[in-house]
Amino acid sequence: MSIFLHQLRALESRARPRRWVYVPYDQLSDELGLLARTPANELGIVIVESRWKAMRRPYHRQKLALLLANQRHFALEQARRGVAVRFIATDRPFIETLREVARELGPLAVHRPAERELRVELAPLVGDGLLEELPHEGWLSSRAQFDASQPRGAPYRMDAFYRHVRVGTGILMDGEKPVGGKYSFDTENRRPWKGDPPAPEPPRFEPDAITREVITLIEEQFAAHPGKIVAEELPATRADADRMLRWAIESCLPEFGPYEDALSERSRGLFHTRLAPLVNLHRLTPRAVLDAALQADLPLASREGFVRQLLGWREFVRHVHDATDGFRRLSGRRVPSDGAIGDGGWSAWSGRAWREEVVAHDDSALGLDGGARPAVLAARAALPPVYWGKPSGMRCLDRVVADVWSTGYTHHIARLMVLSNVATLLDVEPRTLTDWFWAAFADAYDWVVEPNVLGMGTFAAGDLMTTKPYVCGAAYLNRMGDSCRACRFDPRRDCPITSLYWEFLARKQEKLAENPRLFMPLRALAKRSAAQREADARTVKHVKRRLAAGEEV
Repeated sequence: MSIFLHQLRALESRARPRRWVYVPYDQLSDELGLLARTPANELGIVIVESRWKAMRRPYHRQKLALLLANQRHFALEQARRGVAVRFIATDRPFIETLREVARELGPLAVHRPAERELRVELAPLVGDGLLEELPHEGWLSSRAQFDASQPRGAPYRMDAFYRHVRVGTGILMDGEKPVGGKYSFDTENRRPWKGDPPAPEPPRFEPDAITREVITLIEEQFAAHPGKIVAEELPATRADADRMLRWAIESCLPEFGPYEDALSERSRGLFHTRLAPLVNLHRLTPRAVLDAALQADLPLASREGFVRQLLGWREFVRHVHDATDGFRRLSGRRVPSDGAIGDGGWSAWSGRAWREEVVAHDDSALGLDGGARPAVLAARAALPPVYWGKPSGMRCLDRVVADVWSTGYTHHIARLMVLSNVATLLDVEPRTLTDWFWAAFADAYDWVVEPNVLGMGTFAAGDLMTTKPYVCGAAYLNRMGDSCRACRFDPRRDCPITSLYWEFLARKQEKLAENPRLFMPLRALAKRSAAQREADARTVKHVKRRLAAGEEV
């Protein structure tokens, strides 16, 4: 018997639960819903560890370790407080396992899953009365608030939503006016980081026997999965999560605001809190994190910048994802979906099909597909092997990719202005990049990555939720980061990202001509000489050919 199961068996409750609750993998909190309101001796919870789910995509090993270790520790924590815990490890989908459990124990309650993918899978159980779906209380805003903030519907705008929620909740408000006289200090929070003040080092965690057992399990059963496991960077217990929150509030947030857009090779996270993986699992509830930030003694620009990420953007993207059925409904029309689950280019990079590695099962029989494929900019290229670790010769991209596969993390500007930017300039198919993000990041779930990549990073859904494509040349990357200093290319002379940028604008000019936020870049494009445009085209052709072949530029 495993160490985990031995400890869980030793804590087995003799109580006869009156209410059984299925707890999804990303609702690991007893501060919400039935787990918060039901006496422990009257409560039973069902936790499912599904190898089938873990094998559906080439998830980063760090993500698997984080999720499984936290899920197992949560089970033990609940057992210690007297809750009856039914823990099931299975090779099968959730629906098959939970159907059997519900027939044995009676109908189960479940708080509405955050991931559309899980909601779709479990919908037949809800329809059959074997699952009772209750509201998910972990969010900071309601669908009614979102709808009220967008009275005309799409296109949706985050600033309108953020202002509406601020006014309605009174958060960072002085009566009817925002504290400090404005709702956003974003324009003040764009400083490059020169090394001072020093960036904080994240906490290190000594893995206990449960976490070490999970790591061994992943190394043995999920050996085909990419990425590394860094055990010391795995907060697994509730105490670990609380320690992470204290570190974030005390060490990161005081300097977060001014440097939230900065990039540096000397610190992959700078003053970003790295709390998203724990918040998305609900090991830390969004409310607890928000309250901690509001109560701390912080500069206003840092406090507001963090609140905007948590109360603004995080809530906004999940509402957009819900309102569009995962981008399957845009402007009143259905968007094509992939029939099969995508692997983010893993097969092309590795030379073997991911589906050969997967526990066999017919996804379509579960109502699951490979996700929506909006493509306003008609991008169709494959994801180049550099995203799986092949060197490109472009130092900013290579360093960010190395960080991702080392830790399952990099902060939002690296995701947007390096990873998504380069892929967009290369015309990479947005669905493939989305699937790569889903596999590569420890905090990634469908409601997170699809809005951030399809909606923002690649502009695949047009102006649905952002006003322009977020693309740039080398000048921005040089201004905000320090990778250019040690790169083989000069950002002022021969960096290929600049040619990619100008050639992208020329190639997409007809589609982007009416976008008011691109008038200035397009006017600058018109001033480029014929010789410059020809050089751009030659450079782009060369870059695409080399990267597609897995070769350095």
